[in-house]
Amino acid sequence: MLKQKLPSDIHSSSNSTTMIFLLFLFLSISHLNTAFSAHCSTATASKTFQKCMTLPTQQASIAWTFHPHNATLDLCFFGTFISPSGWVGWGINPTSPEMTGTRALVAFPDPNSGQLVLLPYILDPSVKLQKSSLLSRPLDIHLISSSATLYGGKMATIHNGATVQIYATVKLVPNKTKIHHVWNRGLYVQGYSPTIHPTTSNDLSSITTFDVLSGSAATQHNNMDMLKFVHGILNAITWGILLPMGAVTARYLRNIQALGPTWFYIHSGIQLPAFFLGTVGFAIGIRMGEMSPGVTYGFHRKLGFAAFSLGALQTLALLFRPKTTHKFRKYWKSYHHLVGYSCVVVGVVNVFQGFEVMGEGRSYAKLGYCLCLSTLIGVCIALEVNSWVIFCRKSKEEKMRRGGLVSGSEKGSGIHSVTHSGILS
Repeated sequence: MLKQKLPSDIHSSSNSTTMIFLLFLFLSISHLNTAFSAHCSTATASKTFQKCMTLPTQQASIAWTFHPHNATLDLCFFGTFISPSGWVGWGINPTSPEMTGTRALVAFPDPNSGQLVLLPYILDPSVKLQKSSLLSRPLDIHLISSSATLYGGKMATIHNGATVQIYATVKLVPNKTKIHHVWNRGLYVQGYSPTIHPTTSNDLSSITTFDVLSGSAATQHNNMDMLKFVHGILNAITWGILLPMGAVTARYLRNIQALGPTWFYIHSGIQLPAFFLGTVGFAIGIRMGEMSPGVTYGFHRKLGFAAFSLGALQTLALLFRPKTTHKFRKYWKSYHHLVGYSCVVVGVVNVFQGFEVMGEGRSYAKLGYCLCLSTLIGVCIALEVNSWVIFCRKSKEEKMRRGGLVSGSEKGSGIHSVTHSGILS
């Protein structure tokens, strides 16, 4: 015989659907805002260029003119300082789209005069390992000329948010029009040695390959943005919302006698699809790591592996679930509870870590997720209080019944059982 759903269950399901929709909406808006936040210009105070391109990170852009007859590239990179004592750099990697091996031009305030200077640097592997200070040295590419100016002319000063224009004229290899260019910015300069830049997702992905003749960028970065977007949404919804919801259903719905075993099917119906979708998000994260050599997020990656491993163990445990009368049932339940709680906690922590890695620490996407999570926590607190009130009332009735003050046939009217058990039977 089918049991009718309680109004509270229907209301809870509606709230859950609304929370997930709002989270998706916030993430979508944040993604679109990032995509349309910057623009490019072909005109500067001293020169006009033929083409320009908005770069995907740090609100930077580049303008250029390519002369095919002699394979010469005139360009201007537009960047911004994040500190009055910081630096802004742009460069070309002759061999591959990565930081290591880049021939860079770095602009920063002279430590003696305070005037803007532009010096050349070669970013060899020792720079990434931070084994020694970065020292200026001549570039081994055909750099014809270079200069840097602040937006606003000679009277402009370097401050947080100040715009710098790095000009360069480079002779490229004949018949080779695709270049890998790298850009970044940092907070400090020690003497004439720029220090390491921030390590957010935007700072570590400031690399683009484009064709200076056609102006088309390689599709790898667009694919990476899409993978990052899908990875973030899937993991935030599954590991950050659905799996905790499944744990909540196991903890509180199992005590509603009118549901019978239905609570278990509701619990499984949430947890299993959430884990499989979370596995897809996890696999996308692994693929992103393969597509970004040299870009690593150690803590986020370790938490991801931990959450996935715990989720896999929790799912496999269903295959070895003993019957309620089996002597090992209590040990299985303890294991299931411990792994379940751990998976939920690690998953939620890693979602917040993911926001930081993606540079969305102060975004509407994170705000939306916090609202969804806080709503779920609020529901848990209310249900927990209600469960303990009923538990205490039934305990009191049982005590009175044992003392003969209440007839044995007079049973409580509550719908919860006396046992106040943990989640995930």
